[in-house]
Amino acid sequence: MDLKKLQGLESLTPTPIQGRGIPGPQGQGPSFRETLNQLSQSDVLQGSTKAVASNESLRFSQHAVDRMRTRGISFSQEDLGRINEAVTRAAAKGSKDSLILMKDSALIVSVKNKTVVTVMDQAALKENVFTNIDSTIVM
Repeated sequence: MDLKKLQGLESLTPTPIQGRGIPGPQGQGPSFRETLNQLSQSDVLQGSTKAVASNESLRFSQHAVDRMRTRGISFSQEDLGRINEAVTRAAAKGSKDSLILMKDSALIVSVKNKTVVTVMDQAALKENVFTNIDSTIVM
């Protein structure tokens, strides 16, 4: 490779991709640099805040979803909000893995990841031993 033949970034232009609506070398649409310059600092901060907020929402592992499906367990939006609030409180107390007892269900939650690991109904709760949890929340 001959380094003398390399050109600067300004001289590089994208080649059009037919049928994809991607701008070609004729300057259709703003360049990447122009788009970055148009973004204000507040837009960038709002975007990062939204990303953080979405990362903070409660998630369910595939195992938990399967258990809910097979055991006929469902939660309303209000229930999910209460569970999310309980996980937030557990995190504030330094918990890592919690047992949440709610109505006729029990949830094992990874507080650090805000992920429900498994869900049990009242029948599955009988004679069960819960290990590797450091907190219990009764709702």
